[in-house]
Amino acid sequence: MNSHALSASEIAWPPAGADAWVFAYGSLMWNPCFPIESSSRALLHGWHRSLCILSILNRGTRERPGLALGLDRGGSCAGFAFRIAPAEVMTALDKLWRREMATSVYAPRVMPVRLEGGDRVPALVFVARPGHPQYVGDLAPEQAAALVAQGVGGYGTALDYLRNVVRHLDEFGIKDCPLHRVLRLAETASVRLEAKEAD
Repeated sequence: MNSHALSASEIAWPPAGADAWVFAYGSLMWNPCFPIESSSRALLHGWHRSLCILSILNRGTRERPGLALGLDRGGSCAGFAFRIAPAEVMTALDKLWRREMATSVYAPRVMPVRLEGGDRVPALVFVARPGHPQYVGDLAPEQAAALVAQGVGGYGTALDYLRNVVRHLDEFGIKDCPLHRVLRLAETASVRLEAKEAD
């Protein structure tokens, strides 16, 4: 674990007695691990959704890593913002740290997001940490697909993870064509990998 990663108690946010907002861009969108008071479609500027994180626990191993989502610099990202009541903030932060910070590949930041109605709120966002061994940046679609096809970890396959991500993004009406392309390539690569391993 990165010794410079902040703990939930060290971010000093939000102010005591205030609501907290969390920006979700991956599986947190449909599977939040904490009680929420309300939610809104939201847009984060300056960062984009990317398969830029090697999964070495949940959807892969150190020997055969899979690939998972992170937020990388540039562009913008459509997702959801969840509002947490003041009484639930510390419990929510503790659960988020357990879920997101196991290997410290993500960096927690508080950044403005624009809600569906146009309001801007400061939200906790977990972005990819460049320089971390699990960070791979923007890979070519074929490279990303190969990692997705091979990854199997404690939560299942990286391929099923990506299928789930793409399905939910489609249901939410969030367009992410690069992920669709990687999924198509990964489906093909998985069939080839299974045939090779069966020989």
